[in-house]
Amino acid sequence: MEFLELLHLILENIVDGAILLFEFIGVGIIIFSGLRGFWSYLHRSPETKLTLARGLAMGLEFKLGSEILRTVVVRDWKEIGTVAGIIALRAALTFLIHWEIKEEEKEA
Repeated sequence: MEFLELLHLILENIVDGAILLFEFIGVGIIIFSGLRGFWSYLHRSPETKLTLARGLAMGLEFKLGSEILRTVVVRDWKEIGTVAGIIALRAALTFLIHWEIKEEEKEA
C-alpha cells in the first residue's frame, strides 16, 4: 500500500509542476502577444488584430491544457464542477478567437 501512495504523491507533484509550467507559458504568451499587438497598433499595421488574436488563442490553449491536467488531481465533485466550468469558458473563448481569426483572414 505504501508503494501506491508514493506513486500517487509523485504523480501529484509532477502534475502540479506541469500545471504551473503551462500556466506560466500561457501567461507569458498572452503578455508577449499583448505587447506585440500594441507595438503593431502603434505602427498602424493592418495585421494588428490578427496578430493579437493568434497570440491570445495560443496562450489560452496552454492555459486550457493546464486546466485539463488539473482534472487529474481533483478529489471531489465541487472541484470537478469548478474545473469543468473553467474548461468550458476557456474552450468557448478559444473557439470565439479562432472564429474571429478565420473571419479576419477572409477579409484580408
